[in-house]
Amino acid sequence: MQNISQLTPVVQEKTSAPDILVISRVFLPKEGGIEEYAYNRCLQDPEKVIVLTGSYPGDKSFDQAQKFPVHRWFSLGAMKGGLVVSILKQIVNMIGSFVMAIKLYFCYRYRYIEWLHGYDFPSILLLSYLLPIRYFFYVHGDEAICPLHNPLLHWLFQLTLQRAETVVANSQFTQDLLKEKFDFDTPTQIIHPVVRPEKFGVALTPENLDNLGRSIRQKHNIPESATVILSVARLVKRKGIDRVIENLTLLLAQGLDVHYIVCGRGAMESELKSLTRRLNLEDRVHFAGYVPDNELAGYYAACDIFAMLTFYDSKAGSIEGFGIVYAEAGYFGKPVIASPIGGVVDAVHHQENGLLVNPNSGYDTFQAFSSLCQDGELRQRLGAKGKELACRQTMHRILYSS
Repeated sequence: MQNISQLTPVVQEKTSAPDILVISRVFLPKEGGIEEYAYNRCLQDPEKVIVLTGSYPGDKSFDQAQKFPVHRWFSLGAMKGGLVVSILKQIVNMIGSFVMAIKLYFCYRYRYIEWLHGYDFPSILLLSYLLPIRYFFYVHGDEAICPLHNPLLHWLFQLTLQRAETVVANSQFTQDLLKEKFDFDTPTQIIHPVVRPEKFGVALTPENLDNLGRSIRQKHNIPESATVILSVARLVKRKGIDRVIENLTLLLAQGLDVHYIVCGRGAMESELKSLTRRLNLEDRVHFAGYVPDNELAGYYAACDIFAMLTFYDSKAGSIEGFGIVYAEAGYFGKPVIASPIGGVVDAVHHQENGLLVNPNSGYDTFQAFSSLCQDGELRQRLGAKGKELACRQTMHRILYSS
């Protein structure tokens, strides 16, 4: 992280200063879908961007290794608590991003801002009135839901959309949601998240992946002949992990040798483990806990099917805006079972790279699992298409082509 006092000499030494300020409340080395999305965007044009983001443990060494300058405001990201702490974090993020963006303008004289995370949007709205810049506003899903129940926030969010040069959505669902709930005539552009193979930190050769997958199976005492289902997710209600566990009983009753690995932590962990015990599935459901990015490749390699039966959690106001893990599973050639909810349909194409099922229909869900568990040829076909789709990407510089 660079100090403001050190910025001017850096800029003066450059023959062509970057002119795009990318602002995101979260960024690597913090792991996550939006963090990856923001980082991948910067990698496309490292000579053009400056990054402004919140602080995170271990960020100093990470920032120094990048080909673009990274500046950070002090963040309360690690602080836990209730509503008061949540509001405090919001205020700190808004003030930090606003103040730092102004200071960086006088150092870099950037012309554009790409606001990569829709939360804290009052900052970019105010900056657009104070600075001679144009901005691109990114929305991933939940940010469009949060302002709906507050008239003032709804109006401010709508104004933010209206003043943007382009509104960028991570999926068709997010774009449609914005157009349905807000009145604005700003052009929109869909740019899907992409898989960055380097995040896994290992050589993704067939031989190496076979060894990694075999190692993971041995770690969890899973036979090589068994069919392995995998989920990588925060353990919260809307991810539908419990629905996968419940289907395991039916698959075993059908005589299938099936195991389920769950990577992740979250509020539902104890509840999911309790469900596993009640169903006598302790030797079939394996809770791997938090798995860092550099160990994920082994888990993708070890599985035969990736599953995450998400649904809209109306109480929490949360929905899947895309789901980068579906694309990652595809990159490793694994077929996917998912719900046609939110932006998932952009990531999973029914009968192409996976099967989309109604998570509330026990019969449909079971049939999908049963079919993929028994049909290796179908798994291979869907997985091959998943690899192809995962390698497609839209370049962010398309925003500047008009």
